[in-house]
Amino acid sequence: MLSRHFLRAKALQAIYSYQSAGSATTMEASKRFSYNINRLNELGAIQLGVLQYVIEAGRQSIEDGLHKHLPSYEDLHPSYRAVDNKFLTILFANFDYRKQTESYKFPWLENDDIWRKIYMGFKATPKYKDYLETEEATFEVEQRMALDLFKYVMNQESFRELIYERSLLWEDDFDQIAQYNYAMLKALNEEDFNEATMLPVMNDERDERDCEAYNFARQLVIDTINGIEPNNDLIKKHLKGWDFDRIAQMDILLLNMAITEFTTCASIPERVTVNEYIELSKEFSTDKSKIFINGILDKIIIELRSAGRINKDARGMYIPDLDDENE
Repeated sequence: MLSRHFLRAKALQAIYSYQSAGSATTMEASKRFSYNINRLNELGAIQLGVLQYVIEAGRQSIEDGLHKHLPSYEDLHPSYRAVDNKFLTILFANFDYRKQTESYKFPWLENDDIWRKIYMGFKATPKYKDYLETEEATFEVEQRMALDLFKYVMNQESFRELIYERSLLWEDDFDQIAQYNYAMLKALNEEDFNEATMLPVMNDERDERDCEAYNFARQLVIDTINGIEPNNDLIKKHLKGWDFDRIAQMDILLLNMAITEFTTCASIPERVTVNEYIELSKEFSTDKSKIFINGILDKIIIELRSAGRINKDARGMYIPDLDDENE
């Protein structure tokens, strides 16, 4: 489920940590990369699992209202529709959902006050009111309410703070993983969604494409680290008017990773590699980095081609019309 762009970003972070540590080994960098990717499965499971906390808190608030000493009319005539949402009922009973959420221990999430406040906040939204006023409880209506609740919960600072206290790394990844989970929930359809439906995780060993993408990024970490010295020499050759020691470390690492992709990844077109590292420079480096990296990589590609070091298979060949269409 994780995109190669996202995995490249994680590989970059692992290589940066390796260089910053000084005494770290290539194997340690590879293990750190694997550990961080696997922890994304935990973050994904937490984001999905918290829906059950919120719904349970909502059900408890209804029961508490019924037993008030002086209950209001609303307390005595509550709507159970949201807490009995049909889409969420299937989700909570799903084998993969239960396996994912039960694989990790979340005692630090057991805070009824937070979940109750979140549920009551969601009850006050126009989307919740529209849901109650919709007479037909179709799959689409129930699914939309579940998606609205998920989005609402993910945007609550009280929940985010619990996550960030658990792991600072998750602060950078939270929104991306939430988007993946949202897309997964949205893709479920009435015909195929039941207790046995397979729910993909962030890094899914059951999915061949996920395994291929993960292995690509992990090997990219290893090959980039092993090739840093010769790759730096290649970079220095094309620094006209630039002092290597004054170039941002992140830019050097991005160039190293791109060179590694050019020479070791036969199935990835050169143009795709260049575009990927330009995009990563926008996320992790300076405003001027994209121009610098683009210029240096153009020169390096020419030299690597001349030296016969770039060998692409059919998947990695540049096809103008097709590549332009896929950008």
